[in-house]
Amino acid sequence: MAHRLLKISSLATAVFGCSGFYLYNKQLDLNDLSVVRFGRAAATTAFISYDYLTAFKHVEYGTEEYWTLKSKVHRRSAERLRDLCCANRGTFIKLGQHLGALDYLLPEEYTSTLKVLHSRAPQSSMEEIRQVIREDLGKELSELFVSFEENPQGAASLAQVHKAVLHDGRTVAVKVQHPKVQRQSSKDIMTMEVLMRAVHWLFPDFAFMWLVEESKKNMPLELDFLNEGRNAERVANMLAHFPFLKIPMIHWDLSTKRILTMEFAEGGQVNDRDYMKKHGINVNEISENLGKLYSEMIFVHGFVHCDPHPGNVLIHKSEQSKKTEIVLLDHGLYQVLQPDFRLNYCRLWQALINSDMPEVERYSRKLGAGDLYPLFSCMLTARSWTSVTTGISSVPVTHAEDIEIQTNVSMYLPQISELLNRVPRQMLLLLKTNDLLRSIETTLQTRASSSSFINVSRCCIRAVARHKQSKARSKRRHLQIKLEESLSLWRLSMYELILWVKSSMLVHWLTALLTFVQ
Repeated sequence: MAHRLLKISSLATAVFGCSGFYLYNKQLDLNDLSVVRFGRAAATTAFISYDYLTAFKHVEYGTEEYWTLKSKVHRRSAERLRDLCCANRGTFIKLGQHLGALDYLLPEEYTSTLKVLHSRAPQSSMEEIRQVIREDLGKELSELFVSFEENPQGAASLAQVHKAVLHDGRTVAVKVQHPKVQRQSSKDIMTMEVLMRAVHWLFPDFAFMWLVEESKKNMPLELDFLNEGRNAERVANMLAHFPFLKIPMIHWDLSTKRILTMEFAEGGQVNDRDYMKKHGINVNEISENLGKLYSEMIFVHGFVHCDPHPGNVLIHKSEQSKKTEIVLLDHGLYQVLQPDFRLNYCRLWQALINSDMPEVERYSRKLGAGDLYPLFSCMLTARSWTSVTTGISSVPVTHAEDIEIQTNVSMYLPQISELLNRVPRQMLLLLKTNDLLRSIETTLQTRASSSSFINVSRCCIRAVARHKQSKARSKRRHLQIKLEESLSLWRLSMYELILWVKSSMLVHWLTALLTFVQ
């Protein structure tokens, strides 16, 4: 028996020795091995699960000690998750960035910890970049570009962008996919699915499988840069009537599924208040114009850019015209809204703005929220139920209300999970988009401004009128709908004018003068 055991151990040693020698000769990164990536993810999941299972055994629920401990467990679990994403890179960082944007769906300890992943993305070596360009375009860098900056302008979870100059003198941005992402993504998503099912088995209230489902559907689209180029051209044509919007032009002759070459765009990130102050850019104007863009995409066209994090939205002031542009980048992920869904969503927002609670309930139910419609309304607006019932357009956002919402996230996590599994899949990316836009507004200190609600209302009126026009059968009915739409838009413009007059300096001066005279 001992002899047999010795033979087996000797054979195992030889196999491991040969494997180690082979890996050394091939200079293979252990991080490329699926078994290593899975093992790392499984270990992290086990540590986090064990922490939640055992940490609260000797603490009474609801006490101050309980909530303090729960915050600590959230924080260290989020840090373990962040470290896993940084170690496994690629798809894991993408998922971590997604989680970090869900401010009003996850505890603050998670979102604040995972937000750093936007600046922790991996970077491919210059040799790897040359190899991808050689394989996809069939030429060396020097044959395609006069110059090609080795240090990337930015590195993201799936790709990195380099500044280059073409032989005709035009400056371009070259987006090159990390070479290993394509091969690893499907296995990584499978790993996430297996581990999330295990967590759901341990904690039945944990129902975040929708994250995996969305990743399975969206990752192939995000990894196809030709699809991104087509999306960029479609949205540029769709929103051509906005003079402040800039979509970089695509160079199709230098683009493939893994390489996207486009016009180079200058600018500061949309959340950089110092940049805006330095260049004399009005933050309220930027916030209002960003709201116009997204209201138009969501309510009127149903074709929505779903990744508006600050790195994808640049602000640039032209030295010649002195006009400020919003540069929209990264068009890999768009949500196409079904007509019925979009119409119900329009009517729900109209009801929320008008504080029409029977209609809020009606259209929330139509969108799958069921009896959880109050929670659904709070998640959409990022406002408390008291503010929703009073009127989100008339009640200002307060710090106390934000704290209340963050506190309630932990308490209502099972209901939030249930709701996210009830609503249509289209709603999930809209919620993510809402949270990203809201995060930008919070940074710019322009949250819940009256102009944002006016823009939403204007787009909803147009969208509902379009739907009615498509159903109308007579010229008289068409004319009636057009007149109703024009009247509603005129009323909205008058309301906007009144708000402008009230806030203008002239009114303040006149009020001060009258007070002085009296």
